[in-house]
Amino acid sequence: MKPWREVAVPHQDVLEGTFQQSEFAADITAVNTGKASREYQDAGAFFDRTFITEGMALLLTQVAQRLAGKGGEPVVQLQTAFGGGKTHTMLAVYHLATRKCALSDLAGISALVDRAGMMDVPQARIAVLDGTAHAPGQPWKRGSQTIKTLWGEIAWQLGGAEAFALVAEADATGTSPGKDVLRDLLERHAPCVVLIDELVAYIRQFPESHAISGGSYDSNLSFVQALTEAVKLVPRAIVLASLPESDLEAGSQRGVAALRALEKTFGRVQALWKPVATEEAFEIVRRRLFEPVRDEKAREAVCRAFADAYIAEGVKLPADTQERHYYDRLLHAYPIHPEVFDRLYDDWTTIDGFQRTRGVLKLMAKVIFRLWKDDNKDLLIMPGSLPLHDGGSRNELTYYLPAGWDAVIERDIDGDRAETTALENKEPRFGQVGAARRIARTVFLGSAPSSVASKVAVRGLDRAHIILGCLQPGQAASVYADALGRLADRLHYLNASGDKAQDSTRFWFDTRANLRREMEDRKRRFDDRTEVRGKIAEVLKKTVGNAPSFDGVHVFIPHGDVPDDTALRLIVLPPETWYAREEHRLAFEAVLEIIGKNGAKPRYRSNRLIFLAPDHGAMSRLSDATRVALAWGSIVEDVKEGRLNIDLLQKNQAEKELKSAEDALPRVVRECYKWLLCPMQDAPTDPKPGIEAFALNTTGGSVGSEIERVCADNELIISIWSPIHLRAKLKEFYWKDGQNAANAAGFFEDTLRYLYMPRLKSRHVLAQAIRAGAASKDFFGTAYGETDGKFEGLAFGGGDVVFDDTLLLIEPQAAQAYENASRAAPASIASTVTISPSRVAEGPSVYAAASGNPSPTSPPPSSISAKPKTFYGSVEVPPATAKMRLVQIAEEIVSVLTSDPNATVRLVVEISAEFPDGVGDGVRRAVSENARSLGLKSADWE
Repeated sequence: MKPWREVAVPHQDVLEGTFQQSEFAADITAVNTGKASREYQDAGAFFDRTFITEGMALLLTQVAQRLAGKGGEPVVQLQTAFGGGKTHTMLAVYHLATRKCALSDLAGISALVDRAGMMDVPQARIAVLDGTAHAPGQPWKRGSQTIKTLWGEIAWQLGGAEAFALVAEADATGTSPGKDVLRDLLERHAPCVVLIDELVAYIRQFPESHAISGGSYDSNLSFVQALTEAVKLVPRAIVLASLPESDLEAGSQRGVAALRALEKTFGRVQALWKPVATEEAFEIVRRRLFEPVRDEKAREAVCRAFADAYIAEGVKLPADTQERHYYDRLLHAYPIHPEVFDRLYDDWTTIDGFQRTRGVLKLMAKVIFRLWKDDNKDLLIMPGSLPLHDGGSRNELTYYLPAGWDAVIERDIDGDRAETTALENKEPRFGQVGAARRIARTVFLGSAPSSVASKVAVRGLDRAHIILGCLQPGQAASVYADALGRLADRLHYLNASGDKAQDSTRFWFDTRANLRREMEDRKRRFDDRTEVRGKIAEVLKKTVGNAPSFDGVHVFIPHGDVPDDTALRLIVLPPETWYAREEHRLAFEAVLEIIGKNGAKPRYRSNRLIFLAPDHGAMSRLSDATRVALAWGSIVEDVKEGRLNIDLLQKNQAEKELKSAEDALPRVVRECYKWLLCPMQDAPTDPKPGIEAFALNTTGGSVGSEIERVCADNELIISIWSPIHLRAKLKEFYWKDGQNAANAAGFFEDTLRYLYMPRLKSRHVLAQAIRAGAASKDFFGTAYGETDGKFEGLAFGGGDVVFDDTLLLIEPQAAQAYENASRAAPASIASTVTISPSRVAEGPSVYAAASGNPSPTSPPPSSISAKPKTFYGSVEVPPATAKMRLVQIAEEIVSVLTSDPNATVRLVVEISAEFPDGVGDGVRRAVSENARSLGLKSADWE
């Protein structure tokens, strides 16, 4: 297929860039005085470049019929938008009526006259009234005759001095001639045409309630009324007048008043005519800018290829491209794509001041000149083809827009330093077809008018129309769709409504940076160690804080702030201590430090901690998602506080984006924090602890339930324990080397401390295992301590068990032997039981008992009838372990005592400290102040 430049060649003035902008503005006075350019002055050249629209054809037919006395409307008002072809239509009537050449030399006129059933069009006299040619208060000369008014000008142009004599008195006094005088004037010089252009511009200049040489405001309105009434009575006379469509074109308040008055006056007898339809504009522009198409087959081949490509893409393009008539639109608009005309006529003409036909011609002339010079090889001139990098083309568009668009184009749309150019240089698949720049140009053409035009109902272009403005046969729509998505995330001034992935999303450029770019700029402001880390911690507390297996969840806190107690705790490691299968040093070092230290002191209960670590591969995504949420949050906050001024649409967008970011963050956190790290030790003799990693499932239920599942499946935390496992641990570490009894409380304490011991969920789990095991003789016997070498309250194979600090778990054979000895021994022989605590090397606390002859004089506690009523206890606590020991005493003694609601418990703490060399001032001052703040009854120094 041939590119447009090989099929449709522009006119020479367009090719050379020698055209003048003023040449696009038809001036009927210049034509009437013989001073216009050839394109307008010569009737043949004018009709060669003029496409006779349906409206113009009807008008010219009526003019021909009227001049021939065969009917037709006497008065026609041409009222269209600015640049809608009013003056151009008057020129067509002018050339038809003056008949300075044969009808056969006027392209399209002969066929028009034939359809009207006429043989010829009589040559007529022409009077042209141009409201911008003369000033109402300044008389002008026609030869030796001074003329002051419009009616004097009409008379002179129709019949010279003889005709002027009919209205000379009215001209001198500035009063309107009557209908009869004007009728006489028209009849004498019929067939005749009166063309009135820019009449509002003339009448609005009259001062209110004041007459000048050109008459008065009222006398001129009276003249217009008399003229329209008179022309109805003359069969071969016709009046054409152009009036602006909008109040803005009328000018001042005075001009608007004149427009309203003239509309009422012409409204009595006029025939309204709307000249140019949008589809007809295709041919108007093509004829004015291009030579006739040289190769019709090439044009048809290109248009057919476009139509077929659109059908192949289907729903990715607008619905009207799937219809047969779109091929016809392509043919009529060739070599310009219909989408260019649609955007210019539907969108740009809503801007006050953009001329409907003239503005399009001026723009496209500059565009075509630049494309021709740049050797553009596109098949059609499309929205994506517009050379916005060219100053002339860009200025023609930005002239009608508010200030600030030049910066938008240079940065985001087109040019060597634009983001689109950078993206194409980075991505070859975009650069091959210029996808990024084409997308940006298309969006600009379709959305820039909405920044100033009030008539645009919906802002921006949808995805289908954007792709339509770029896609050529042989290209894939997916490339442009991908480029659009990349630009939506990258460009500063490109806005989108809603989800960018939806087909219904609309895109537009604005001179204000879009909120997404504002968000991207703000993302970089947040500090990783404070704001980002704090936001992640906040989300983690909500998502992980409800883990049911743990008594406490600690997020990003120093090891000194993690209590060293019996509670089972989940420690969430900070982002910088990430884990990866191939690199786990940072996470493992952090775990070992926490299980080894409690601030400046060593940690004793290391087996109560499990760790949650972030995945290294997901850290960057988590950081980015967190920054996005923080950025949108700051934007919404600034809007509420009035620090950021945005419109309602952007405000709603910011709130929606914030919600989306906040909703997405917990998912990203969960995907990142997916590693459960558990410190372990296979045997007491291992030189140092090991760490095992378990992956969490990042989908499905809650994080807490997933952690609980992994802990249960891998026996990281034991919620239900069988007495057989308890017996096995007792045999492994406690019932050996002559020791056959172990303190149950000591065993539980060892499970808190040593990593090779089972990690029980709570003391209750051990109590349940002891209770289940004590019911039979298969596992262990129980007793409540030793007094004078005797087991107290020995039970083996039954009985209730109270798990307290005195409870002993006795090896089954030793328990059986002691029980047998207790029954067989005579009453006079006492049993001797010796219990001595012993420590397994580097292992748990072990309380062992040596079997002897049981004493029958020492009945078990259960046989004592009298219950003790008072408990006194005292202990000397080493200062080095005071914190741990006091907590232990509170948990394991005081809490048990207070469990009886009838008990009255009183605690007295005595502190005695001696300083051989005397106490220092700093220590004395600190102790005294702390004693007062803590409310000590006595705090004396001696």
